[in-house]
Amino acid sequence: MTLLDRYSRPEMRAIWSDQSKIDKWLQVEVAVVQAWAREGVVPVADAEHIKERAFASPEEVSRREETIRHDLAAFVDVVAERCGAAGRWFHFGLTSSDVLDTALALQLREANTLIRREAVRYFNSLKARALDHVKTACVGRTHGIHAEPTTFGAKLASHAFEALRFIERFDAASEEVRVGKIAGAVGTYSTVPPHLEAAVLGELGLKPESAPTQIVARDRLAFYLGALSLGAAAVERFALEVRHLQRTEVAEVEEAFTETQKGSSAMPHKRNPVGAERLCGLARVLRSAHNAAEENVALWHERDISHSSVERVMLPLATATLHFMLSEAASLAANMKVFSEQMMSNLELTQGLVYSQRLLLALVRSGLERDRAYRAVQAAAIRASETRKPFIDTALEDPDITDVLSSEQVRECFNLDSALSNLSVIFDRLRDAQPPPSPD
Repeated sequence: MTLLDRYSRPEMRAIWSDQSKIDKWLQVEVAVVQAWAREGVVPVADAEHIKERAFASPEEVSRREETIRHDLAAFVDVVAERCGAAGRWFHFGLTSSDVLDTALALQLREANTLIRREAVRYFNSLKARALDHVKTACVGRTHGIHAEPTTFGAKLASHAFEALRFIERFDAASEEVRVGKIAGAVGTYSTVPPHLEAAVLGELGLKPESAPTQIVARDRLAFYLGALSLGAAAVERFALEVRHLQRTEVAEVEEAFTETQKGSSAMPHKRNPVGAERLCGLARVLRSAHNAAEENVALWHERDISHSSVERVMLPLATATLHFMLSEAASLAANMKVFSEQMMSNLELTQGLVYSQRLLLALVRSGLERDRAYRAVQAAAIRASETRKPFIDTALEDPDITDVLSSEQVRECFNLDSALSNLSVIFDRLRDAQPPPSPD
């Protein structure tokens, strides 16, 4: 299929091109012929002739498919004819899915190399920016409402560790689909002995399906696309954070914006978080791909063809889309502008309300029953909001609080450095965090 250039990279499109697909079919078929030759079934001279002559172009296969309406059979016809008399051994003992599923595993392996590379770059970008902002104080929000102080570095550390977990899951998912199958029409090895399958798949760097039918089991692809969908969700969570923080009323970060870029066709002042919005939208594509993959698990008996059309669209689209998303997200993290002064201004916007829990806990530690302490702090906070006075002032004016805490104890509750003092453990973990070595 042709992938949309707008949301894919050339190196990924090349993997899913028609010629690349046919080349993988050839790789599988030739490996099988060579294995038959080692078995003494195919004459060595014929096997070498096939190896030298085996080729098919997408155009040739397409023209033949118009007549016989079967792409793999069309491919076999084209190559066999090109190989002359030796061509009778081409596709010997195989069924279409032996070639299709094994070749698909080879394509996925190449795609996974590209995806993992961008996933590592995304993690490294987040890690670097997090460590740049260890002490950049900002407000933490829950339900979209100011909650307690945090740092921008701590926010990014959360995303970095999520990216790292994706890499670990992705490695497991990549291994799950590193599986081929050369076991005949219903997986009984009636036309291909198991040791020949093992030899061919070993040469190709694949494992055999444990109990094959006509195909490799589709729960493997469902697991794989589930991992890809989670990777997209991780990118979406980061992109959504950027979108919120770039809102005019918040203005704490901003996507990189070039000198020649236009944010709106109508309003010259606009700088929209279009990159982050694009990432949030594309995550929906990955979720739909995962759903389709789960629908493909249950097939009739040893196999029907209902999964095939879905996978021809879904797998190139999902791998290319996630590869694009990770690449874009890595650049977004590396190049976004961070406005630390605005972060501090927003942190101070509620004039100290973000320290309410620290005041509550100080009262409890000093012996006040928790609900009474909660009500006292809540009342002081409401007065601060309604009168627009600093929260520390309304707290110091409240005898329910000052009868329990000294003014110095109250003021310590409003100490930003103290509130953030334990964050160092997160950054120690982040400094030590590294992606596992690449399985390849």
